[in-house]
Amino acid sequence: MIAELGLAALWLAAALAGLQLVAGALALTPRGATLAGIVRPVAAVQGALALIAFACLVAVFATTDLSVKLVAMNSHSMKPLIFKIAGTWGNHEGSMLLWVTVMGVAGGFVALIEKRLPEPTLLATLAGQAFVSLGFYAFLLIASNPFERLFPVPEEGNGLNPLLQDLGLAFHPPTLYLGYVGLSVAFSFAIGALVTRQVGPAFARATRPWVLGAWIFLTVGITAGSYWAYYELGWGGWWFWDPVENASLMPWLAATALLHSVSVLAARDALRAWTVMLGVVAFSMSMIGTFLVRSGILTSVHAFAVDPERGSFILALLAINIGGALTLFALRAGTVTEGERFAPVSREGALVFNNVMLSAILGIVLFGTLYPLVAEAMGAKVSVGPPYFNPMGALFAVPMLVVLAVGPMLRWRRDSFARIGKSLVIPAMLVAAGMIAMVAVGGVGVLPTLGFALALGLGWASVLPLKDRNLRRTPLPIWGMVLAHFGIAVSLFGMSCESAFSVEKLVAVKIGEATAVGPWQVKLDAVEPVAGPNWTALEARLLVRYGDRGKVVQIDPQSRSFWAPPQQTSESALLTRWNGQFYAVLGGEADAKNGASRWQLRLWWKPFVTLIWLGGLLIALGGALALVGRVASDLRRIFAREKIAYRRERMAQLDSGQEGEQP
Repeated sequence: MIAELGLAALWLAAALAGLQLVAGALALTPRGATLAGIVRPVAAVQGALALIAFACLVAVFATTDLSVKLVAMNSHSMKPLIFKIAGTWGNHEGSMLLWVTVMGVAGGFVALIEKRLPEPTLLATLAGQAFVSLGFYAFLLIASNPFERLFPVPEEGNGLNPLLQDLGLAFHPPTLYLGYVGLSVAFSFAIGALVTRQVGPAFARATRPWVLGAWIFLTVGITAGSYWAYYELGWGGWWFWDPVENASLMPWLAATALLHSVSVLAARDALRAWTVMLGVVAFSMSMIGTFLVRSGILTSVHAFAVDPERGSFILALLAINIGGALTLFALRAGTVTEGERFAPVSREGALVFNNVMLSAILGIVLFGTLYPLVAEAMGAKVSVGPPYFNPMGALFAVPMLVVLAVGPMLRWRRDSFARIGKSLVIPAMLVAAGMIAMVAVGGVGVLPTLGFALALGLGWASVLPLKDRNLRRTPLPIWGMVLAHFGIAVSLFGMSCESAFSVEKLVAVKIGEATAVGPWQVKLDAVEPVAGPNWTALEARLLVRYGDRGKVVQIDPQSRSFWAPPQQTSESALLTRWNGQFYAVLGGEADAKNGASRWQLRLWWKPFVTLIWLGGLLIALGGALALVGRVASDLRRIFAREKIAYRRERMAQLDSGQEGEQP
């Protein structure tokens, strides 16, 4: 019954999305103006129905209702409850339902709370949001019904991919989806502004909180996903330029550029056409990522769909949404006025420069991700990895980081480098000192050297905007900017140190035998069988010590065997210190020598690697501070405007002698 309720709610939500699209479009015409009043309520109810549908899917997964095909294919009664619930979105249909649910709820919030845009622009925005949602509703109801029943009912389910049975799954995909759908709202705002030719500061102020919120969630999602892959897959790396990783990075790059561009438009009424274009591009990258992950074109732990028919459906949605938006932009871009001008040496100039650099990096990642797929379709096997992405990305990332350090100190409209020259002395000295130190160490590559030096300079420069300010009265968006830029420096420092100084060792040792990796002494004390709720494992007991006088600590890497579905995984063991992380993975049993079993161990010492993810969290926290500050400022502005309007109305009543007639 719960599944039927969810399916009914999904059909009703799809019907309301169609009504929202038609009513919103007709309300922009003179004959359909009377329909304007129903668009907001319809959007709100549509979001509520989508939420009900998703709650029903969560319920059937939580209770392991094996009469639902999706549950039988992706769950198991012996799984812990948290992984039963997380399994709701750990599959193709569930992840797409989560997508449309967040999109519907976001559209409902826009309909209920947005008061700053002109009514025609808001109607066009809600119609655009409904148009995008309708395509995904059609996809679910026609090609990927999440509530399809299964007869006969199996005695047990197939289970979830063991690699996805991790707390990271309960956190990583939903945060990314919130980011993707936040960009869909920005996309809809851009479409609404183009349709009504109302591209200006009001459009930017309405869009900015959604862009900022999407950017925060994307940052958290990518950071969490990186750490999840780092410890769960047992490979010891934090980024591999995998196409699925790139699918989440590309929207983040576009959203970062859009965030800065929309801030310039909101504050200085500049970059109008560029901002609208980035709004289209950012969501386009989300759609491309959706196609890559869910079309079956990739084989990955993330790639849920293997049905070419569904892949074709997604490709059609991508073509319609992106192609239609780009066509609209081409037709209306000429009507978007230029906006206020500014000098090249100004804060706006610095933001434009970095937007161009981000766009170039986005192009590099997009090309490197799609080229192997196109080549394979033509019969050629091509591999594109770090040797391409790292140096090509650095060509644009290095100048971008330099301007990132300088830009926040520049004034709006027009400035000169001579005015801020003294402030740049210490950052420049830190950059030089960092490069000299890395060269003196020797054996360090060019990119880690540049990254280390720039991290030191950017770390100092990031706090300079607080100079000569009353810190207690400094607006939250300024604090957010400082913290986010400092987080970039922290992450860059961690990346550079990990790349330059990591030590790896692959050994086969007997019980009781010791080895060393970097400053760590490691002894294999035992290998014993253990059992979990839906797995068994061989667990190694390692006694590790930092240096000659460090305290002995026990860590326990495992080699797990799941039975639903049957699969073997490696559970790494991590030991974190202030200056890095010791990382251990248990392999298989090696050939015995002298009658004693030997066990394969893969060991790493990774200096300052945890700063990579700490920096990511600082970046997201900076965005959260900026969002709180912006929303509070907007609310104060709205309340002030309503207060003024109320006073004017009261004065008009007094002047007309109506005061005494009030009940």
